[in-house]
Amino acid sequence: MGTIRFVLRKDKPNKDNFSPIELIYQLSGRRKYFRTKEKLFSFNWNEKEQRAVYLDKKEVKKLLPAIDLQLLPSAKEIAQVNDNLASLKKEIADIERRFELNKVVYSVEMLVEELKHSHGPATKSEAPNNQVFDFIDKYILDNKDSREPGSMSVYKSVKNHLQNFQIEKKKKVTFDKIDYSFFLEFQNYLINVRNQRIPNGLGNVTIAKLLSTVKTFLNYAKMHGIEVSNKYKDFTIKKENLEVIALTNDEFETLFNFDFSENKRLGQVRDVFCFSCATGLRYSDLAQLKREHIKKDEIRLTVTKTKQNLSIPLNPYSDAILAKYSKFHKPLPVISNQKMNDYLKELCELAKIDEPVQIVRFRGSKREEISHPKYELISVHTGRKTFCTLSLEKGMSAEETMQISGHRDYASFKRYINITEQRSKIVMKKAWGEI
Repeated sequence: MGTIRFVLRKDKPNKDNFSPIELIYQLSGRRKYFRTKEKLFSFNWNEKEQRAVYLDKKEVKKLLPAIDLQLLPSAKEIAQVNDNLASLKKEIADIERRFELNKVVYSVEMLVEELKHSHGPATKSEAPNNQVFDFIDKYILDNKDSREPGSMSVYKSVKNHLQNFQIEKKKKVTFDKIDYSFFLEFQNYLINVRNQRIPNGLGNVTIAKLLSTVKTFLNYAKMHGIEVSNKYKDFTIKKENLEVIALTNDEFETLFNFDFSENKRLGQVRDVFCFSCATGLRYSDLAQLKREHIKKDEIRLTVTKTKQNLSIPLNPYSDAILAKYSKFHKPLPVISNQKMNDYLKELCELAKIDEPVQIVRFRGSKREEISHPKYELISVHTGRKTFCTLSLEKGMSAEETMQISGHRDYASFKRYINITEQRSKIVMKKAWGEI
């Protein structure tokens, strides 16, 4: 990593005697200068500490009786200068880290050039509101109050991958240049990504999600009046169908009736999970469930993720679980999502939910297939998938199931119908024999 130093260029004051602050970045005996946007009077700069310092008007008046006091920076403005210089240091550290993660041997010129991409002087064709990375930050900021924090992580991931792509390919990413060719090149870049965090590269499912998110940003930018090339629309994102990991009815009954009396911890996790299997509630809604949400024979609440109102009828399973905790302050003993996922694998292994499940994934054109015992693939969200699958198998229509589960997109719900059809074939063969 290089070294950073700030200097006040007292030899280059402007007409009001403000001098610019320059950043000097040095690496392997070479140095490069970067002009920051900060300017100060010479008496507002501590050269030894490389920091802006505040002087009140009385002190300055003694030093320079003829100075215009209206030009003096306030204590708040001085603090902002120091914050901006600290941010520059952090940004350089982030750029260095991205180079290293991508195993790029970088020079002082490469690093400062990357810094200039985000801090260089704006031109007419490169206005601040047309910067992709700035706009991604704006998108995240605009949606942070209406979206779950976890759902925003993909947008931050897209930004990181685009920044790394820009560094590696030495191509500035701008809205007007994101066309069909860009998507093709970015897709190939994602297929071949290898670093410490992603030693085996990204899978096609993740790549499709990232590419789809880029399209989301482009549509959002258009809505805000930014000129975006329409040439990207012909690029088709190939999406793979994922396996639906859900309990069969026999597995659900086995788990529901399993004796965990010797292990209260696992017994409570089992109850919360089975409640999800019987209601279709996500973890976020299991965690927010209160007594006032339970109205006689149904649950009424506003879904945390989608903000829609749901009415979920109780059934013998969900009702029995609520009765078990009727004397508790909260309806369900919900613990953290991470711990619940860990304990679920443990209790499902004890219940012998261990049927081998084949998982097939692609990385580019490379097919990867691996077998897992089913308990290894169980998570809290499996409860919601189990509810949808078993509801269809028990005779509920797709519309009725979607109404209760809160699914609004039939395209994403349809995979439950497909897997249920596969199970129906197995049941038919067992009942009537092979052809």
